[in-house]
Amino acid sequence: MTEPTAPGIRTVSHDLPVSAEFQAFMERDWAATPLPGDLRLPVAALTAARRERLSARFPGERIVVPAGELRVRSNDMDHRFRPHSAYAWLTGLTGEEQAGHVLVLEPDGPRRHEAVLHVRPRSPRSGDAFYRDRRYGEFWVGRRPDLGEAERMTGIRCVALDDPGQLPPGREPAGDPELAAVLSELRLVKDAWEVGQLQLAVDHTVAGFEDVVRALPRALDHPRGERWIEGVFGLRARTEGNGPGYETIAASGAHACVLHWIRNDGRLNRDELLLLDAGVETDTLYTADITRTLPLSGRFSPVQRQVYDLVLAAQEAGIAALRPGARFRDFHRAAMRVIAEGLAEWGVLKSAEGDFHRRYTLCSSGHMLGLDVHDCAQARADAYLDGVLEAGQVLTVEPGLYLQPDDETLPPELRGIGVRIEDDLVITAEGARLMSGALPRTPDAIESWMGELLEG
Repeated sequence: MTEPTAPGIRTVSHDLPVSAEFQAFMERDWAATPLPGDLRLPVAALTAARRERLSARFPGERIVVPAGELRVRSNDMDHRFRPHSAYAWLTGLTGEEQAGHVLVLEPDGPRRHEAVLHVRPRSPRSGDAFYRDRRYGEFWVGRRPDLGEAERMTGIRCVALDDPGQLPPGREPAGDPELAAVLSELRLVKDAWEVGQLQLAVDHTVAGFEDVVRALPRALDHPRGERWIEGVFGLRARTEGNGPGYETIAASGAHACVLHWIRNDGRLNRDELLLLDAGVETDTLYTADITRTLPLSGRFSPVQRQVYDLVLAAQEAGIAALRPGARFRDFHRAAMRVIAEGLAEWGVLKSAEGDFHRRYTLCSSGHMLGLDVHDCAQARADAYLDGVLEAGQVLTVEPGLYLQPDDETLPPELRGIGVRIEDDLVITAEGARLMSGALPRTPDAIESWMGELLEG
């Protein structure tokens, strides 16, 4: 006799049927395997205060923050899951097993909330879910904490997740622009623990860039050298952290003129530049975001150096504009002033006035950084784009020049060159600290650094 699959269990067409006898055999003789007693997440001491700040903004209202759901990649295979950043920030939980979980802030009096985590606890050894359910079963995707373990990890009361669709309604970020904005704005200023996680992400990313340079000889010989570069960086990202914080851009030659080139299917040419925009995301989900533009020969040609020097001067001007109390837009304006003046000196523009330089720069010169590569993106303009900088904010400064290969306003020797220089900085009381300073930025330093790595 074949035992029917329990409702809600995810099986697929090629799974074999299970007999009643096998089912009974699978339900017995399992040893207890509790997780270690000291499970407290290091960040758990900080998340309660974060939830209190959110609670104060919505007194008496029920707030629902889902971790998110698994999404099908192809047929019966899911994408790798990453919890929603607001959920991770409020709970400290960042693992793939968080799929479907929901944090609820239940009103508990007029001015406070009780946090309740609705989680899918460890699958028991009774029934067949633990060994047959491909989506949630322990034998398929790994062990989840039981309710008591989850409470010890987070310091939050945990209850078993039934049907998320049956949870009482409340304010949810997905359909509530005000809540989404507040959740972004509360994360604009990072605490010391967050800055430490971002520095860790930067340090791992620096190591990944070094790996890439060492791998250039093999990448240059491969018909898809850009993919080789992507793979080398991805290895570092997965072994040191959760993975890349975003799709790696490994753009050689004219591909560097495509701002978000992620096809990475091109061959590398020793006479061209490689624009590498990549970041490691830590296990706590904080990501770096760094770009270097490297000469694949190890040496900049005169025209490559000319373009690089202008972008570097623009970045230096942008960094110099960073300080508490400065407008967020100030560093972009400072960088673009240098770009426009440089293009006018080259004769590309008739004058540095106006916004004609944007044809060759295309985008802004930086953004907030944190749990998302474009962090706090739902914040309102008066708090972010039109706001002022504060100590503890972490951002990128990344001016670039993208000189399209078919742009007839450019002299032929400039066409097809793309240069971006991007660094991560934290605003301090005195100005800003360069977090990614371990990677060289000047042409001479880059050439020396690449030479040492390639010789080693």
